[in-house]
Amino acid sequence: MSKRFYITTAIDYVNGHPHLGHAYEKVVADVIARARRSLGREVFFLTGLDEHGQKVQQAAVAEGKKPQAYCDELAAVWQAFAARLNLSHDDFVRTTQPRHRQIVQAILAKLHAEGHFYRETYRGFYSTRQETFLTHKDRLPDGSFDPSWGEVVELEEENYYFKLKDHQSWLIDHIERNPAFICPDARRNEVLGFLRNNVLEDLCISRPATRLNWGIPLPFDPDYVTYVWFDALANYITIPAAQGDPGVPGPLRPPVSPGGHPLALWPADVHLIGKDIVKFHAVYWPIMLKAMGAPLPRQVLVHGWWQKDGQRMSKSTGNVVDPVAVIDEWGVDAFRFYVLRELDIGPDGNWTEAGFEARYAAELANGLGNLVNRSLSMLKRYRSGVVPGVAKELAPDAERAIAETLSRLEQNQLQGALQAIWSLITRANQYVDQTAPFKLAKDPARAESLDQVLYSLAETCRILAVLLWPFLPDTAGKIYAQLGLPGAPDRAAAARWGQLPAGHAIGTPAPLFPRKEI
Repeated sequence: MSKRFYITTAIDYVNGHPHLGHAYEKVVADVIARARRSLGREVFFLTGLDEHGQKVQQAAVAEGKKPQAYCDELAAVWQAFAARLNLSHDDFVRTTQPRHRQIVQAILAKLHAEGHFYRETYRGFYSTRQETFLTHKDRLPDGSFDPSWGEVVELEEENYYFKLKDHQSWLIDHIERNPAFICPDARRNEVLGFLRNNVLEDLCISRPATRLNWGIPLPFDPDYVTYVWFDALANYITIPAAQGDPGVPGPLRPPVSPGGHPLALWPADVHLIGKDIVKFHAVYWPIMLKAMGAPLPRQVLVHGWWQKDGQRMSKSTGNVVDPVAVIDEWGVDAFRFYVLRELDIGPDGNWTEAGFEARYAAELANGLGNLVNRSLSMLKRYRSGVVPGVAKELAPDAERAIAETLSRLEQNQLQGALQAIWSLITRANQYVDQTAPFKLAKDPARAESLDQVLYSLAETCRILAVLLWPFLPDTAGKIYAQLGLPGAPDRAAAARWGQLPAGHAIGTPAPLFPRKEI
């Protein structure tokens, strides 16, 4: 059984509706997953929802609903959102599912039996918004707390704690020895700085059921439910465990049903997350895994946040981007292209309507769309849609772009891969202008030259479909259909010059990205 390439997104909290940041993270993960499939790997792409915790319980109560009914309604919204983004995920986890709950409780029972937890009374401050305990270190100089924590209350209660201090030195060593474990480097340095300059405080892993009953009960003490972050982080391994993954420690795996087919997924190859939850994924999660006897993930890949018009997005001010509205107006591939081309994985980005419209017009409509449409229209007009003999005039340009694109995809450098693809689009459009096929068509003596141009352009369009498939799957499929080719352009091995056969009849050209009046 060969291990699949396993990529996850953060699971989203169901106390609200999807926004641009959620869409961006999922599209990035989808492109990485599709790229690995294109490169020949078997892939498992997991996304889903975090449905427990105080904020969910409070939101349900505010709407007069039971928490499960509230979660079920929102889960339908989020799953529809994933479909609108054209995600190719293999599973959608919900933390209220029995398969997740069963394995979380197995993890808790194992760690408790091995002495990783202790019970103690806590006196201090608590942020309801972030569902976390605060210390005096979190206070501002004037004694108040940053507004990002929301309402902060003083609390005294007994809870279970996970011993973290003993794990600090090996975790520092692991991060230092594995430079790719946290990417990009700025986030790795941030985590190392935190670990070297602070003594890890033990993690509270429970909440009293008298205060919060919407969670997974502790298997060793039913008076408590599991802290939402402990529950949520575990999803990355509960789904492999539920699939009978041999990479998950045996005590955590339920029996495989008769006729079942276990999948080899763990360890995760990429956990894709936002910069605000790095500590949970690069500190708490590795320690949880080490304690349960499971291998650590290979990489925590951290992306930045989006602003709009240079300002933080805020529902209260109306300064937001609705991904579904953008998709309704411009199409899913235009949305996917903009977020991937505009923002590299790591830094923060800035969405502007003018920037989106400019990229749509210049790069999609006038760049890619114009190239494909005029290339295939000329082949229809001058050769009745029949591909002439193989020519190699654009082969060196295509081969450079192919090598650069595939190299970038191997490194999850999505923006760089798009830049390489667009270098070929730009070159091919220049080639049309330089060779002027419409002039060649008027001179019967130059029929062979026209054949070379028409083949070179049609073959470039075919290769572009293959390279674009991870990013713009609908558009890539349309290019293939217009070329009269069967199936999907979903295998990078097809990106080799000369695969479009002489005598092949293409389909009907149609605009890929209709120009819009802005």
